[in-house]
Amino acid sequence: MKVILLEDVKSLGKKGELVNVNDGYARNFILPKKLGMEATPKNLNDLKLKKANDDKVAAQLLQEAKDFAAEMEQQSVSVKMKAGEGGKAFGSISTKEIAAAYKEQYKKEIDKKKIVLPEAIKNFGAYEVKVKLHPKVSGVLRVKVEEA
Repeated sequence: MKVILLEDVKSLGKKGELVNVNDGYARNFILPKKLGMEATPKNLNDLKLKKANDDKVAAQLLQEAKDFAAEMEQQSVSVKMKAGEGGKAFGSISTKEIAAAYKEQYKKEIDKKKIVLPEAIKNFGAYEVKVKLHPKVSGVLRVKVEEA
C-alpha cells in the first residue's frame, strides 16, 4: 500500500514522502496513529499543492531575509556602556542589548539568538556583528559602543 507520511517515521521516511509499506503495517500502525494517510489521487494532488505552496513561502522568506540584510548593511546601532575609572569600559555588551538598541532605534526586531558574537564586547569602539537572518542569508550590523 502506498502511504503519504504526515510525520517523520524512523527507518521509513520523512514527513511528506510517498512510501510503499505492507498493508497490515499501514492499517495497524501508520493510519491509526495518524503518522500517514493513504495515497489516493486526491491526497497526492493535495500533497503536490502543499509542496508548491511551501516552496513559494520559502522563496518569499528567503527574499525578505536578503532585503533585510541589505537594509541592515546601511545601518549602525549605538549602544551606551558605563565607563569605570580612567575611561575603561565597565561590563560588556550582550546580544540582548544589541537587539534592544536596534528595536529602539529602527523600530524593527532582531531575535537576540540570531546575533552572532564571537566574544562579548568589552571595549568602546565600532564593531561589525554577524546576524543570521535565514539559513542561507547572513547580514552584518555595525555596532558603535559609546560611553554613557
